[in-house]
Amino acid sequence: MDVFASVFPDQLGSFSTIALVIASFFTSALTAAVGLGGGVALIAVMATLMPANALVPVHGVVQIGSNGGRALVQLRHVDWLIVAWFTIGAVFGAALGGAIAVELPSSVLRAGIGLFVLWVVWGKPPKFVNVQKRAMAAAGFASTFLSMFFGAAGPIGGAVLSTLGLTRHGFVANQAVTALVMHVFKIIAFGALGFAFAPWAGLIVLMILSGFLGTLAGSRLLGKMNENTFRTGFKWVMTALALNLLWQAGRNWF
Repeated sequence: MDVFASVFPDQLGSFSTIALVIASFFTSALTAAVGLGGGVALIAVMATLMPANALVPVHGVVQIGSNGGRALVQLRHVDWLIVAWFTIGAVFGAALGGAIAVELPSSVLRAGIGLFVLWVVWGKPPKFVNVQKRAMAAAGFASTFLSMFFGAAGPIGGAVLSTLGLTRHGFVANQAVTALVMHVFKIIAFGALGFAFAPWAGLIVLMILSGFLGTLAGSRLLGKMNENTFRTGFKWVMTALALNLLWQAGRNWF
């Protein structure tokens, strides 16, 4: 019991902790297999189980591990010019978003994440036609800025990447590295703002390890699955999670 207590955060019970570790595996596998969706799925699950003030920072560190593992597996497909442009925008997005994100109350944060998930799943992310790689600077700014509030804004960068004529492996690899950059700058911003990561270290390590195993499993499925059936099921699961978040936010308002 003492060992258990020393590893897991006081704010979470054993069920929630185990559920988050399992969710990290499956959401990492999802992103490795189809290129997008795992970060949004994980933030939606975490938002139902974790305190709002720790949600985005902890999610960011876990995603550094998840995206880092995926980038390592797909490293030979990375276009470093794309990454460089994205990084330029991410620096400014983290600086601006960090000063604002800490002011959001928990109910607003949960509602925002719920609405963001519904938009990602059912909406139409912006399309960028005939853009050059330097447009990734704008994607870096927008996605990093929004990730300070909603945790996962990968679909914004993905919308730009999808116009660059990348192969499927190239898309997954560059999405992983740009998402890694986004989360690194986000964590630097939260650290500068004084968030204490140490109490969450045990959970973070376990989620990163399970996420890396999920990345290996998902990478084996890349290009070998029926995506239409999978994406349909994914949409409905994400919709249920998003509606639950909106319900939790609404309880504080009414």
